[in-house]
Parts: sequence; structure tokens; C-alpha cells
Amino acid sequence: MDIGGSGIKGCTVDLDAGQLVGERVRIDTPQPSLPEAVYAVVAEVVGSFGWEERIGVTFPGVIKKGVARTAANVDKSWLGTNVAEGVEQVVPGTVTTLNDADAAGLAEMRYGAGRDRDGVVMMLTFGTGIGSALFVDGRLVPNTEFGHIQVDGEDGERRASAAAREREDLSYPEWAKRVDRYLDVLEAGVWPDLIIVGGGVSKKAQKWVPLLSTRTPVVVAELRNDAGIVGAALAAAEDLGP
Repeated sequence: MDIGGSGIKGCTVDLDAGQLVGERVRIDTPQPSLPEAVYAVVAEVVGSFGWEERIGVTFPGVIKKGVARTAANVDKSWLGTNVAEGVEQVVPGTVTTLNDADAAGLAEMRYGAGRDRDGVVMMLTFGTGIGSALFVDGRLVPNTEFGHIQVDGEDGERRASAAAREREDLSYPEWAKRVDRYLDVLEAGVWPDLIIVGGGVSKKAQKWVPLLSTRTPVVVAELRNDAGIVGAALAAAEDLGP
């Protein structure tokens, strides 16, 4: 299960291949995105598959031992909520929770663009905000929040997220300049060896990724928008939740 600011998605996953089994189910995130309303949607999606085993659930914020510590793009009533316990009350199986970008990163490192890569690898998901996942020699450093790093006086995601491009009606070349500036700031502090870009906007990567001038190689996520679901299932199967 992949809980997002605009949509809640789920599917069963073949963890040998790192692929979805059948068609994923997506339902718009309730507005306001209150916990009980979101839990009901999660239960509906899980029920549509008749699934009763372990479930991985992503959340768009910092997750520590199942508890939401930030909630940038969902209702603030999530703060301090035990997401794992809340979901377990409405589904048959036990639950592993983790940050949504961390889940996407786990999937890309196991099955996709980061496979067999050592060194410092950064996964960035461009959507309602900017999610981040950081890996050092294949090991996840959980709950990085690089979307909120300050760039020219404001959160990086405020200017460089996919939502910012849509909100301000920016062309892809105009938006690519903002992404470039954002990556420059990240590089100055982290010095990654590889940057993987994902999120819905990665489907049109040819329109903006070639325009980036960052010194770090930038590659497009191979699992695209399925990465969060695959990573959630992987986390559940191997108990990788923080």
C-alpha cells in the first residue's frame, strides 16, 4: 500500500521479480485526509485483493517505529499517530510502515536503477512534494527529508516539486532550471555518486532530465510509479521498517 497526498494505491507484488501482480487499485486520497478516512480507503483496497497476510504501508512523512512524525502533504492530525496500529485495526494482516520515498528507494536499489550500485545513492521522487531516500553502499539511511532543505530561502519542494511546475504552469525547460538549482544545493552537502529520479513526472523524463547540468549522474527510476508499492511489499516481507 502506498499512501500519497493525492492518491492511495495498492497491489500484490511478486518479490522475486519486483513486479506488481495484476492491476493496481488507486483511489483518490480523501479530502481532508484525516486518518480514519484514509484507513477506510486502505481497508477497501486491501479487501479488493482478498489479502490476509503481511502488508507494507508507505506514508508521506517521517515514520519512526510506526509513528508519523511529520505530515507535510496530508492533514496535520496525523502527527503523533501510530500509522501501523491504525491500519492493523482495519485489515486482517500485520503491518510494516515506512516513508514513501524510502520504499521507492528500496525497490529501485533491489530491482531497478540502483541495482548493484555502491557508494552514495540518492533517490528523489517528484510529486506533490519531493521525497528522498539515501543509501550508503546499499544500506538505507531512513527518513531523510531533503525536500525541505532550504533553497534560496524556501523549501526546495516549494519551488521544484512536480506540483510546483503544475501550479505555476512552468514549461519543462523552466522547471528543469529549478530542479537543477535544487540539485546543486543537495550536491554541496551530500556529494552523491548517483541520483535516481522518480515520481509521476518521471514518465516524461525525456522532456527535462537531459536538460539537467548537475555533476552527478542522474538516471530515471525503472519501476516508475510502482516503486512505492513494490518497496512497501519488500519492507513487509523482510521487516525493513524503521
